[in-house]
Amino acid sequence: MARVDNDTALRNMPLEPISSLAPFSALIMSIVLIILFLIRYYILEDLLIPRIYGRIYTELSELNKRGFINHHIAGTTKIVILIIAAYPFISAISGKATLKSPYTRGSIFTVGDILLVAAQMLIAMYAFELIYRIKLSPIAVLHHIGTILIGQAAIAISLRLVREPDADIEFILCTVWGAFDIISEFFPHVAIILYRVFPNRHVFLKRVFLLSCITTATGTTCETIVTMYLFGSLWSRWQIAFKVVTPILHVAFSAAQIHGSIVLWKMYRKQCQYVKGSVPVEGADA
Repeated sequence: MARVDNDTALRNMPLEPISSLAPFSALIMSIVLIILFLIRYYILEDLLIPRIYGRIYTELSELNKRGFINHHIAGTTKIVILIIAAYPFISAISGKATLKSPYTRGSIFTVGDILLVAAQMLIAMYAFELIYRIKLSPIAVLHHIGTILIGQAAIAISLRLVREPDADIEFILCTVWGAFDIISEFFPHVAIILYRVFPNRHVFLKRVFLLSCITTATGTTCETIVTMYLFGSLWSRWQIAFKVVTPILHVAFSAAQIHGSIVLWKMYRKQCQYVKGSVPVEGADA
């Protein structure tokens, strides 16, 4: 009965603007990018990271230094997004609130406001990584670019609801993608940080990489189930363009996540070989 009620609530969600902040999306993303730069340049690189990790950090190559710092920034950003957006996300998905509902009782901010800001934080985080990292895999580049374009497009089309009557549910579906991306991709950040801090603790690292591989693979599976369930239950509200494009986009995102799981599995297998002493220990870029 609860599932039916939730389906009905989403299907009957009133057509309304995502947020009054939508026209200022570029400004919000710009502010987040500036904050990430200030944190990276003045706090992490010059203060916290060298003091906390010492030679572990200073002896890394420039390539690995940037990757190390980026994992701290990405992991922390995802935690902040979870803290501020978990409640409004669950409320909107469950049908207990609309995008125009107050964030909390008496709040001047709405559920849509918070979700829009959280979306811009995630988009800015990926834009920052594309700019800051020296080396990224082609699949990671495509994943980040796709996330940025799709997220911004979902917000942009909501500015003309008369011509885009499915813009609000497209935004909700994007938040589902984002939520699973944040949760399933959080542990790999922790895994790479631990890999740099404890490079010779191979028994520990193989467990870390195995756990990370399992979480990403499980997250991809759950994401597919939930996304396709919502997509199917809202079938009557989608325009033909989204009926065609949405499954294609999901396959692309899933491919990127599966690639990440494969990389983590290979790192797990490599640590197993180190434990057995069958291969010499060597550095790696991540």
